[in-house]
Amino acid sequence: MSTKPDRVVLIGVAGDSGCGKSTFLRRLADLFGEEMMTVICLDDYHSLDRKGRKAAGVTALDPRANNFDLMYEQVKALKEGKSVDKPIYNHETGELDPPERVDPNNIIVIEGLHPIYDERVRNLLDFSVYLDISDEVKIAWKIQRDMAERGHTYEDVLASIESRRPDFEKYIDPQKQHADVVIQILPTNLIKDDKERKILRVQLIQRNDIEGFEPVYLFDEGSTIHWTPCGRKLTCSYPGLKLFYGPDNYYGHDVSVLEVDGRFDNLEEMIYVEGHLSKTSTKYYGELAHLLLQHKEYPGANDGTGLFQLLVGLKMREAYERLTASDSKVPVEV
Repeated sequence: MSTKPDRVVLIGVAGDSGCGKSTFLRRLADLFGEEMMTVICLDDYHSLDRKGRKAAGVTALDPRANNFDLMYEQVKALKEGKSVDKPIYNHETGELDPPERVDPNNIIVIEGLHPIYDERVRNLLDFSVYLDISDEVKIAWKIQRDMAERGHTYEDVLASIESRRPDFEKYIDPQKQHADVVIQILPTNLIKDDKERKILRVQLIQRNDIEGFEPVYLFDEGSTIHWTPCGRKLTCSYPGLKLFYGPDNYYGHDVSVLEVDGRFDNLEEMIYVEGHLSKTSTKYYGELAHLLLQHKEYPGANDGTGLFQLLVGLKMREAYERLTASDSKVPVEV
């Protein structure tokens, strides 16, 4: 284990299962380095195992199936630089395994269904993102995954989504109003009555009132911009590519929204789009394009999903550097 960090920076990554959290965490590990970052899956704080949930008639999304007091105590301890004995939820058996020792690290990421749910935990977070997938896309993705990999029928998949919906809407979805940034994945507007959901419209919803956070903008900060970059500078096959940027209101917060609808045909040309974005928190011109090209195999690498996951990752890196730099400059009282 490396030496104890002077400052633990705490990041929350929230969203339903199958919404792209694992790809986003891979991007974070690429940016920070795996040894700098410890990821805690909040499923470990289930207070009821699979049998217990069945007996009580509750889902894992229900707060009653989770121990928020222990979650808060342990996350707070880690942020204060103390080690904890964290429980382990075994997804294979559906049971709780003996706990494991977790030491503080430079960056602790808490990810899962409820990182922004409990106000005490939320107030500990230095940066939070909510990954929000519209129903239409969620169903298409889940059908693709569960029917292909798990042998489920179409009816099974729909039934499982429907059975989770009430708890999702009650306990998971409302967290997005408290996130610093929301990545929203929607059906495309470029194809009429699209059923395949292979082309996506992705929005980056960024709060304007977060201290130290400067939203990414396109061309002119605060303006409303519709941009179709296809043509001589960008290769675009059907159905094309459209970008949008503008101010909006989101759950009572002033926000800046950046949107990409469509797909990048040639990631090498991404640098052209990057050149028109400002406040990206990159360290050199072309870093965003470089990072996308580095992992073309990641899901969403050629649409707004990958682009915005990276932009959020770069914002998290900037927040980490700002928070750790300011700590080292605090004058010591004599």
